[in-house]
Amino acid sequence: MPVAVITGGSKGLGRALAAGLAGRGWDLVLGARTAPVLQESAEAARARGARVTAVTGDVADTAHRRALVAAASRLGGLDLLVHNASALGAQPLVELARLPLDGFRSALETNVVAPLGLVQEALPLLRASREGAVIAVSSDAAAEAYGTWGGYGASKAALDHMSAVLAVEEPDLRVWSVDPGDMDTDLYAAAVPDDTDPRPDPATVVPAFLALVERRPASGRYTASALVAAR
Repeated sequence: MPVAVITGGSKGLGRALAAGLAGRGWDLVLGARTAPVLQESAEAARARGARVTAVTGDVADTAHRRALVAAASRLGGLDLLVHNASALGAQPLVELARLPLDGFRSALETNVVAPLGLVQEALPLLRASREGAVIAVSSDAAAEAYGTWGGYGASKAALDHMSAVLAVEEPDLRVWSVDPGDMDTDLYAAAVPDDTDPRPDPATVVPAFLALVERRPASGRYTASALVAAR
């Protein structure tokens, strides 16, 4: 069975994507900081027939990243790496004039530096796979200028660019940045707690990610809405 590593795999899009991949015959390594909810996500994926290893920790920690890759190796290799873990930099979001620099550094560490570190750890396994791929979960804030989203958006723009460069340097891999669109997640609620408008469940965008993995288009930046429309 193919093997995927998903960071931020305990809830939201990470949990939904884990369930979707498990239902398509994937084995999984799920990483997140909070053990109880991570175990719930792992059990939900196991119920769909997957072998699942849950690794509690912070993706910003080198030891945690190494543990994720080691767990994938024990499952047989690594075919898909999903950078889903994210940090906002401030909760709730604030204008750049008031953005704490330590918070911005934390967002960069989680959203840019940690994915690069994880890629560096995972590259030998990804290169050995016949269909090695990397997905960076992006945001429309990486491409558009929204007030209060500057720090987070800058970190996601950096992740997008880094992913594009990785695609050039590793032409045998597929490297995709995906903007999932608005979703009802804890991250969004923490970012804009006063916004109570209804948003789609993360499970609704999983078909877009599955289509990407199964069709394997060229490396590049995609939106979930376009991927679903092209099915």
